[in-house]
Amino acid sequence: QVQLVESGGGLVQTGGSLRLSCAASRSIFRINAMAWYRQAPGKQRELVARITSDDRTDYADSVKGRFTISRDNARNTVWLQMNSLKPEDTAVYYCAAYVAGDDYWGQGTQVTISS
Repeated sequence: QVQLVESGGGLVQTGGSLRLSCAASRSIFRINAMAWYRQAPGKQRELVARITSDDRTDYADSVKGRFTISRDNARNTVWLQMNSLKPEDTAVYYCAAYVAGDDYWGQGTQVTISS
């Protein structure tokens, strides 16, 4: 098992930046993939970005060029750098880890972008 704790959310203006962190309770070195999802009010949870154990990344079209996912195996941490934020990025952001067919989730962190 792995516990995930997100941090770094908050309220920023349109065009601003935030960096979300996801701290894992164990080594992420052999975790198959880690990802960030988000869920806005009244909408389904959607994949924002994903990074594999060999550092391959993919992004939702809506965030390409603005968001960057990265991982630090030594710190057991995954980050999501979010730039040029828009009001439509407002959501609860969740960190997820995929390990041997199971998935684990953090509690989420609120990101609010004011117009």
